Formats: sequence, C-alpha cells, structure tokens
Amino acid sequence: MADDRAAGDAIQRNQRLLTRALLVCGAMFLFGFACVPLYRIACEHVFRNKIYNTADSAKGFSVDESRWVTVQFVGNVNSQLDWSFAPEQVTMRVHPGAVNDAWYDAANKAQTAIVGNAVPSIAPSQGSPYFNKIECFCFTEQVLKPGESRRMPVKFVVDPKLPKTIDTLTLSYTFYNNRPATKKLADHTQAAQPPNS
Repeated sequence: MADDRAAGDAIQRNQRLLTRALLVCGAMFLFGFACVPLYRIACEHVFRNKIYNTADSAKGFSVDESRWVTVQFVGNVNSQLDWSFAPEQVTMRVHPGAVNDAWYDAANKAQTAIVGNAVPSIAPSQGSPYFNKIECFCFTEQVLKPGESRRMPVKFVVDPKLPKTIDTLTLSYTFYNNRPATKKLADHTQAAQPPNS
C-alpha cells in the first residue's frame, strides 16, 4: 500500500516536472518568434528619440580631418530568410564628425513576399555609443516582393569623441523574417485577390 502511494507520488512529481519543462520550452519558442517584433517596438518607441537626437547633434560635430577611422560593413541573413543581403562596400575610411553614406543590397529569392527586419550591431562594443546612425533601413520593416531587389542606405557619423585606441569599427546587420508581419501580408494579399471564376 505504501509502495503504491510512493509510486503514485513519484508519477505526480514527474508529471508536474514534465509540465513545467514543456511550459518553459513553449515560452522560449514564443520568445524566439517575438524577438524581432519586440526589437522593432523598442527601436520605434524607446530608441527613436535617441536616434533623432543624435542625428540633430551630428550636425554640430566638428570634423576631425587629422584622424581616420576604418568602418567595416557586414551583412547576414537568418537561416530562415530566403534573401541575399550584402554591403556594396566592405570598408570605408572616414573622418570622425563627417556624415557618410553606405549602401546595402537585398534581394528576395523566395516565391512569396517577405517582411524583414534588420538588427544592427557595432563592434567593438566600446565603440557602439560613438557610432550614430542618422538614417537607416533598420529603423523600419522592409517588404520585398518575390524576386525584388533593393538598395538600402545607411547615413552615419562617427563621434569625434571616439577613444583614440579604437581605429576600426564594424557595422553588422542580420536580417530576420518578421513572420507575423509576413503572414499578415500574405493573408491581406490573398484576401485582395479576386475569386476564381
């Protein structure tokens, strides 16, 4: 009798543990899908003012023509996004305080329209606060139709206060498929098509 009760308690504990593990796995799965929309919301509502403020302050930067900084450009796509994406120029030498333009090329290789979001990063991380994006395709969602390609600009300025020990910055973007937005676009497109006669 006691053995049966102990076995029953062990089964219940295992079931509770399994339920918790499944809930954690489900939450992590949902979080993975939510990362891109959450990043977009953060960019639009939290960091947008900072972006515009740095754009305004960039006009007040004095150009340091005695110094050069090398900016490297990298473009990646998430494995679940059927796009090609790359910078037009892999390196650029810039003067701190000067406004510069760089371009990336993206193309949709899929048979359907896709909504993508680009997530930027700056290396080394110590240089990140000194790299100011004035205009960037990463500020908004990018929609590419099947086979469509697009040139996407980045206007930036390196703050003259960048520490002298840093002479190279790497601007890297990774494009992700914004699955909820892509599905919404597909549903809207399908609803807009006339029924077959």
